[in-house]
Amino acid sequence: MQLVVARIGRAHGIKGEVTVEVRTDEPELRLGPGAVLATEPAATGPLTIESGRVHSGRLLLRFEGVRDRSGAEALRNTLLIAEVDPEELPEDPDEYYDHQLMDLDVVTADGAEVGRITEISHLPSQDLFIVERPDGSEVMIPFVEEIVTEIDLDEQRAVIDPPPGLIDDRAETASARDAAEEAAAPEGGA
Repeated sequence: MQLVVARIGRAHGIKGEVTVEVRTDEPELRLGPGAVLATEPAATGPLTIESGRVHSGRLLLRFEGVRDRSGAEALRNTLLIAEVDPEELPEDPDEYYDHQLMDLDVVTADGAEVGRITEISHLPSQDLFIVERPDGSEVMIPFVEEIVTEIDLDEQRAVIDPPPGLIDDRAETASARDAAEEAAAPEGGA
């Protein structure tokens, strides 16, 4: 199985290094020296990583055969793709590969069907499940522990405890203060 592990950004310096936008939780495993990666577009690769380093919080890579800025700039926006065994699991039991989560049924804690995961969007602050509802509409579910309470790969489902308004239009707007004011209001109007 092929997984996108990074996207090449701009050239860095004049010796062929490039910045990369990392798209894997295991960059040391997938983007280490000697790794051979397929590319999209395919004509650009395969690329073999010669060296890597972190500079100002960004991962910089150098590929075999790329020795100058123009060669590095020609790689810009190329996706780097690693071959991964579909049976391989992340080291942390609370982490999942995208392919494990795709097509899982999403249900609420009380068993109500929400839909099926059709896409996973990786944002800087958190990941989002894009869930297709039975009526064809989509809902975005933040992949955070407070909302996604269980991932059961054997049962092929994700259990969620959504806050009011996340998956329906009935957002809870009354606060405790509003309830206290209603309780204190006189009956019958004077």
